[in-house]
Amino acid sequence: MESRKLGQTNTVSVVGIGYRGGQPKIGVEHGPTALREAGVINIVKELGWNVEDTGNLKFAEFDPESDKPVEGVKFPRQVGKVCETIYNEVKQYSAKKNTVLNLGGDHSLAIGTIAATASAWPDVAVIWVDAHADINSPKTSTSGNIHGMPVGFLMGIDNSLSIPGFQWLKPCLTPDRIVYIGLRDVDPGEKGLLKKYNIKCFSMTEVDRYGIGEVMRMAIDHVSPKRDRPIHLSFDVDGIDPSEVPSTGTTVKGGLSYREARYLCESVSETGLLVAMDIVEVNPSLGTGEQAKQTAAVAVELARSAFGQKLL
Repeated sequence: MESRKLGQTNTVSVVGIGYRGGQPKIGVEHGPTALREAGVINIVKELGWNVEDTGNLKFAEFDPESDKPVEGVKFPRQVGKVCETIYNEVKQYSAKKNTVLNLGGDHSLAIGTIAATASAWPDVAVIWVDAHADINSPKTSTSGNIHGMPVGFLMGIDNSLSIPGFQWLKPCLTPDRIVYIGLRDVDPGEKGLLKKYNIKCFSMTEVDRYGIGEVMRMAIDHVSPKRDRPIHLSFDVDGIDPSEVPSTGTTVKGGLSYREARYLCESVSETGLLVAMDIVEVNPSLGTGEQAKQTAAVAVELARSAFGQKLL
């Protein structure tokens, strides 16, 4: 078990969030089941943690016809309500100082999970691992899919919180408390926002230039320079190269290798500051059955490293 610095309990609360409404591809709602079948619960237990498996959250049937776009944002009322449900569920485990492992589901769920973490840890820092920046606002998004907007909503960019469904949410993330790792497909509008807010980013170019070890040192130095700020690790599996994780919805070549991804999680574990982790965008309906199993297996190994396994 990792050495913890913030008074966390010995318990990991596992929350299944099988939701797909933030993006158009069917199947990502089955991600939590795929991760459980790949052994994530037993792996965390074997590392010495008490595991509280809370099961899968239940959501109303997804009905796209009942929720028309607002300012180009698709299904805002449904996604907003789901994220509020996630927030209310997850914050009770964070309040107990349990470490929370959220199994997705698409990345829109991070609106709820990170807001919940921030309710217990107001100074929480976010390490966002992704091929995409997910910082679009209603003004900048070209797709209208909310899984490309969670950081924008968490920061309250461009009056995003006036969108129906999100009135419950208050801005809870500041630009100095997030760092990106693995970017390689960033929308033009997102580039402008990243520059405007001076947000620290380590694209795959920086990973190539410095190596993952130095990137992680700089990333953690940025968001927790005194090694005393809690960390929420939000890991979209498309941050990893699709040769390793083919069963995900928005693959982009040239991503993190398997070892780089595991080292990243090991580095966060070693800080003793991890208070929550999202593993999102595993879609077992995409690709062959073997590819789906491979993707889930790699995702589970991320949890193994984040929750304290050391190679030696």
